[in-house]
Amino acid sequence: ERDILPYCQEHNIGVIVYSPMMSGLLSGKMTRERIDNFPEDDWRQRNEEFQEPRLSRNLKLASLLQDIGYPYNRTTAEVAIAWTLRHPAVTGAIVGGRRPEQVEEIIGAAEFRLSESELEQIEKFLQENP
Repeated sequence: ERDILPYCQEHNIGVIVYSPMMSGLLSGKMTRERIDNFPEDDWRQRNEEFQEPRLSRNLKLASLLQDIGYPYNRTTAEVAIAWTLRHPAVTGAIVGGRRPEQVEEIIGAAEFRLSESELEQIEKFLQENP
């Protein structure tokens, strides 16, 4: 992100990001218990983002996003998507929704703007927890 997005912005290349909610980890609905109960054939069972130590880090990030969204009545998913869309080089995000309320969250994220302070909180977390 730190190398590619500035390059793309400088050269007027639009970027479409994939999976801004990290396959559900940043949806606000994922818990350790839910992950532990995934079926054995669920691909996420083998994905490092769903295994320790990354799992703990990702759940903490989801908690931070939830805290940021709470005062605005925004979901964790909305904050995750809004953070992804914040960069001027990002022209869109590929986000999946299975139910109408999930689609509403996606639409809400496109309209939500994070403050500089909130962006700094997220960036600080990501720098301290690479």
